[in-house]
Amino acid sequence: MPAVASPAHPKIGFSIDDLRVERWSHDRDYFIAAAKSMGATVNVQSADASESRQNAQIENLISRGMDVIVIVPFNGNVLTNAVNEAKQAGIKVIAYDRLILGTDIDAYVSFDNVRVGEMQAQGVVNAAPQGNYLLLGGAPTDNNAKLFRQGQMNVLKPLVDKGQIKIVSAQWVPEWSPTNALSITENALTANKNNISGVVASNDGLAGGAIQALQAQGLAGKTAVCGQDADLAGVQRIIAGTQTMTVYKPLKLIASTAAKVAVQLAKGETPTYTSKMNNGAKDVNTILLTPIALTKANVDQVVKDGYYTQAQIDAK
Repeated sequence: MPAVASPAHPKIGFSIDDLRVERWSHDRDYFIAAAKSMGATVNVQSADASESRQNAQIENLISRGMDVIVIVPFNGNVLTNAVNEAKQAGIKVIAYDRLILGTDIDAYVSFDNVRVGEMQAQGVVNAAPQGNYLLLGGAPTDNNAKLFRQGQMNVLKPLVDKGQIKIVSAQWVPEWSPTNALSITENALTANKNNISGVVASNDGLAGGAIQALQAQGLAGKTAVCGQDADLAGVQRIIAGTQTMTVYKPLKLIASTAAKVAVQLAKGETPTYTSKMNNGAKDVNTILLTPIALTKANVDQVVKDGYYTQAQIDAK
């Protein structure tokens, strides 16, 4: 039997890659608050970085008769069967932040991730316009990691071609692991006799691992390092001067936007999309939001937005 939405009280499933990663707990809280304000109930599941667990949790949400399932995929390539089952049950599927590939999803809500990568690379170039660079990409299972790298190379390739910078190492970091980022950075520093001017790290967790390696060599604050997500530790490092910049995605904006789209789809309404994104199976109706580059000069934006309190930032 196809699921039938209760127009007044839609049921939304929210399957999240890994709630152990700080940023996703913010997304969850903002999403639930926005959905509740529109009369919806939300069932949240965390896959804890497991493909099999995420598939099983989505199947569980299907069996519990959700009207819409919103998914932050751990691996956007392996959800075809789960998405197909949802569609067969008449359930709408939204990809949240990361695109789900090769299957018939209804919508995609994210930030402009190529733009994120451009901001990251430009932030490092502004601080270290020449020299040796290390690129720490995200998890190879995460489609966004590739989009960040694409954006980074839009900025870096012309400078590489001019001989202004040299990319001495470009690695992908499984599961976005800060520990792996630490060891990759240690190896790059050893191989280049500590001569690294810039580290383009695709999120703040990776930046933290890299900065730990730089600190051990007395280079923290001397080597430019970017990140992303405005993690609390990342914001604190920017204020301390050991991290150059981060890319802040106002999570309240993406979460409330996705919640609104979910409720509209549950009610049979048509959301307003900004573009389409091809996922290998179809051109998916997409909303892309604009991120914000944060440096020491404007990092207080996260306090103005209520994302953190000043007390949280001041606590070490």
